[in-house]
Amino acid sequence: MKKSRFPLLTAAFLSSCILFSSCIGSFGLSNKLLSWNQSIGDKFVNELVFFAFWILPVYQVSVLADVVVLNSIEFWTGSNPVASNTQEIQGENGKYLVKSHDNGYTITDETTGQVTEFVYDNTDDSWSVEANGTSTKFMTFTDENHVDMYLPGGETMNVEISQAGVLAFKNLVENSAYYASK
Repeated sequence: MKKSRFPLLTAAFLSSCILFSSCIGSFGLSNKLLSWNQSIGDKFVNELVFFAFWILPVYQVSVLADVVVLNSIEFWTGSNPVASNTQEIQGENGKYLVKSHDNGYTITDETTGQVTEFVYDNTDDSWSVEANGTSTKFMTFTDENHVDMYLPGGETMNVEISQAGVLAFKNLVENSAYYASK
């Protein structure tokens, strides 16, 4: 009796789709595991945890899961489910969902549903805020130690990236808001 080769060929085809998808991937699970290990203590504790995870095959399993499943999902969908970075923040005025992505952050007010995006533009080294369909540039880096802050009246203030510079800018904004309300 001759066995059918169809299941074997199907398995080989599906395996090749996953294994040869030419996607290196972000290795989100493995990187999160490594980052966690680096954050738990000094270098001696990190080394002990590293050896323990190597002996218990935690690292091997995480790499295998990344290679076989997660990086393939990332290739086909464009996002790695483990690498996504979303946090829920409890603020004074409610809960906010903060999601980081390649060029900034999306902040969603869970009470009102309002979405605000902070977007980084690497062409001019600036940050903008987008809300209610309007985009407003609020900061541009001028060098390693200074940024230009855009004020509501259209003026620009060059601020030193230091505690004193931030305090001076804060005082200017608070005083202008105080006088604008009078």
